[in-house]
Amino acid sequence: MKVVKPHLATRRRSAIRRRTRPAREAIGAMDYVASGTVLSRTKVCGHTNCRCATDVTARHGPYYEWQRYRDGKLVHRAVSPEQARLLGGAIANRATIIRLLAAWE
Repeated sequence: MKVVKPHLATRRRSAIRRRTRPAREAIGAMDYVASGTVLSRTKVCGHTNCRCATDVTARHGPYYEWQRYRDGKLVHRAVSPEQARLLGGAIANRATIIRLLAAWE
């Protein structure tokens, strides 16, 4: 019986799939991916009799804001503390994906 060797292109494709499997699995395991930045801000309310007008440590907040570029414009959106936490993880996931794809390339 004659042994048939796999075609060279098939062997290369198999080697590439083996080498990139960890990156593909890591990307596939991510639930959320987002671009941008999550900011935490404190604010002055504007009432002259409020402590925040004179004391920096008494400012209101923190309030969270997600900013990102959409269609070439910087867009801001107020988010809840829970959304800010999830977005922080999603932004970290995006950075991980970019690193994995750079290594893959």
